[in-house]
Amino acid sequence: MLAESLALSAVLFVIGVVGVLIRRNAIIIFMCVELMLNAVNLTFVAFSRVYGATGQVFVVFVMTVAAAEAAVGLAIIIAIFRHRQTVNLQNINLMKG
Repeated sequence: MLAESLALSAVLFVIGVVGVLIRRNAIIIFMCVELMLNAVNLTFVAFSRVYGATGQVFVVFVMTVAAAEAAVGLAIIIAIFRHRQTVNLQNINLMKG
């Protein structure tokens, strides 16, 4: 059971990393970062079944940080969209006026 959970977590994390590296849409990149956080949560839960409940405590902290990151990240993406009318990261240059 541990090996299957870790394999699934690794696959989810790799999908998230590939999405961050190859996509240009800020919202897609944001979703891929959330996918990577969920993969880490799955790893913590898998290890907590073997080594004790400490991993589940870490999951609560990671979920709290992910929720705060989601709120702040979406607010920044919405502000950039309102200013630049795009969320494509190639078209966004914050140094231009």
